[in-house]
Amino acid sequence: MHSKELCHRDLKPENILLTDTSIDSQAKLIDFGLAKNWKLEAKDMNTKAGSCYYVAPEVLEGSYDYRCDIWSLGVILYILLVGYPPFNGPSNATIFQSIKRD
Repeated sequence: MHSKELCHRDLKPENILLTDTSIDSQAKLIDFGLAKNWKLEAKDMNTKAGSCYYVAPEVLEGSYDYRCDIWSLGVILYILLVGYPPFNGPSNATIFQSIKRD
């Protein structure tokens, strides 16, 4: 995806599907509604986009590039390993504060 200059901007487990129930099923990435061509539209990469638990601190600051997807993948991996998100709280605002601080 990044080699094609595309930034998803909303990576989360709900947007990763399997093609079937077999052990060697392929994973498919869906929901490209927030995706941007990061090379052509770099000037537009200041929109606060993404889902609360998975959003990168740079996105919250309002200036980011395609690497925000790498942050989201790290959060997904963390959740897969330990079973809960690395940043949590009673509200989105609290979660965003924790993401920016840590």
